[in-house]
Amino acid sequence: MTVSPFWVLVRKEVADYLHSWRFYILMGIIMLTCLGSLYTALSGISNAASADARIEFLFLRLFTVSNGTVPSFLSFITFLGPLLGIGLGFDAINSERNKGTLSRILAQPVPRDYVINAKFMAGLLVIGAAFFALGFLVMGLGIIVTGIELSFEEFLRIVAYLAMSLVYVAFWLNLAILFSVLFKQPATAALAGIAVWLFFSIFYSMIIELAANALAPGEVTLDSILSFESTIMFLMRLSPAHLFSEVTTTLLYPTVNTLGSSVLASQQQYFMIPETPLSFTQSLLVSWPQVTAMIAATLICFAISYYIFMRQEIRSRS
Repeated sequence: MTVSPFWVLVRKEVADYLHSWRFYILMGIIMLTCLGSLYTALSGISNAASADARIEFLFLRLFTVSNGTVPSFLSFITFLGPLLGIGLGFDAINSERNKGTLSRILAQPVPRDYVINAKFMAGLLVIGAAFFALGFLVMGLGIIVTGIELSFEEFLRIVAYLAMSLVYVAFWLNLAILFSVLFKQPATAALAGIAVWLFFSIFYSMIIELAANALAPGEVTLDSILSFESTIMFLMRLSPAHLFSEVTTTLLYPTVNTLGSSVLASQQQYFMIPETPLSFTQSLLVSWPQVTAMIAATLICFAISYYIFMRQEIRSRS
């Protein structure tokens, strides 16, 4: 049975990822922090279950509960997940070019696009396997420790959350591959990826708050307030982290029935408890624009790196 050269390249890239120390280090950091948040969540869930066994969607609190000292599982994935994508993609192309192996690969009867497609596919497979394994580990430990029954609705929401986490990290993987195509040195590509990650994770919200204070309408009317809040929310949604936060809010908080127009609305809705939670399909429909935007941003980033790589001149090193 003949194996396509594309899948040969994918298997080679997956093996390289799985045998690299950086993958072990990054996954170790993510696993330790997430298990630490799981420990605090388990104690909170046990207390809530003993106080009132009729609480709906109690199992979802494994991913969202924090004791104020250790952030929740959701917060850790939002903050540390991009590091995994950047760590796997920052030297995807430039390291091959610097070692001279890229020209040797392309000297074989292998289409050029197979190389960058295999890099992305291998990274996606490794990240997806790691995230789903970690998510199912959390679910299994939660069932064993608390004895709470996992409903099918909660299972669907957790699987959807893990899938959205994969899309979110895939964006950062594609961004790192783009920098790997643009810059010849892996260190430069890594620093560029980390700089973008820090900008959107820490500084972007600060800049939006400063802009909101500067652009606040002088005359307080309903139209001016709605226009101002719509503008601020549009700017906030340019951040991948904010889009991911909105999507996971609707998936892991079934009581959230809308994503408001004000900057603080999505934070306040965490604590709103409507009488009837939304179904899984309805929650997905609420956040569908954000899901579409995340997928589109990932595909656009990959398309740019694909276009630049296909037009680059690759010479063999003597």
